[in-house]
Amino acid sequence: MTAEPGLSRARDVLAAYVALAKPRIIELLLVTTVPAMFLAAGGFPPIGLVAATLIGGTLAAASANVFNSVFDADIDAEMRRTRRRPMVRGLISTPKAYGFGVALGIASVLILGFGANWLSAGLAVLANLYYVFVYTMALKRRTAQNVVWGGVAGCFPPLIGWTAVTGSVAWPPLVLFAIVFAWTPPHTWALALRYREDYAQGHVPMLPVVKPPVAVAWRILGYTALTVATSLLLWPVAGTGWLYPVAAAVLGAVMLGESIALLRRAKQGLTDAALKPMRLFHLSNSYLALVFIAAAIDPLIF
Repeated sequence: MTAEPGLSRARDVLAAYVALAKPRIIELLLVTTVPAMFLAAGGFPPIGLVAATLIGGTLAAASANVFNSVFDADIDAEMRRTRRRPMVRGLISTPKAYGFGVALGIASVLILGFGANWLSAGLAVLANLYYVFVYTMALKRRTAQNVVWGGVAGCFPPLIGWTAVTGSVAWPPLVLFAIVFAWTPPHTWALALRYREDYAQGHVPMLPVVKPPVAVAWRILGYTALTVATSLLLWPVAGTGWLYPVAAAVLGAVMLGESIALLRRAKQGLTDAALKPMRLFHLSNSYLALVFIAAAIDPLIF
């Protein structure tokens, strides 16, 4: 009977450390890594290489998220959406959290370096440094352009996946990088439209906090159009078959349609939840995953 409280406590601590790493964000990053590996290999990459790249990439992203969680604890405490996070609730001390982040970072470098190559490991380190020091510490609290330039960190997984297979950088992964770069602002701004009051309460100058919904919707539409155009650029650059451009065009049309619908609702004077921005947010997740999956499947067919 006495072992049960201890077991429950251990589970709570483990859950807190997992939450600190923000696994739901990591899932999205991995969706862009594996397809890049298939495209680079022109088919199925070695399973061991895929495993090493995924594990190393997961740990790298988790490390960056841990440092972000620690540094942003004061913001998270002010926002209803994030006030239950581990650092806010005091479930993990700051020294232990930093130690956890460092351990994850070291492990990721070793796994990527020895399991893939040191170029991929170096790119993972660069992405982490950018996310922590440029986005989290320099941009997030100071400018409404935070997710535009801060989102660069989330563009590295395709590069890491490609270089894990080839050992070098080429134009196709740079296009994949650019797709994620253009996709990040509308994806994030849609979420920020829904939780505008939360971000305002946390004193984070997200675009929907400092601009009216119509202005935000116009920017979302602009970046969505850029995302679709960039996605189609992969066709000639990577020399894909017909599957990828058809999928990218159809998926892009759906994204543009929802962006236009959001703009129309904004022009009607609707705000926050009534704008239904989460429709675009969830759709953007599916869009990115399906575009990259199409890029992975295409070389298996042609």
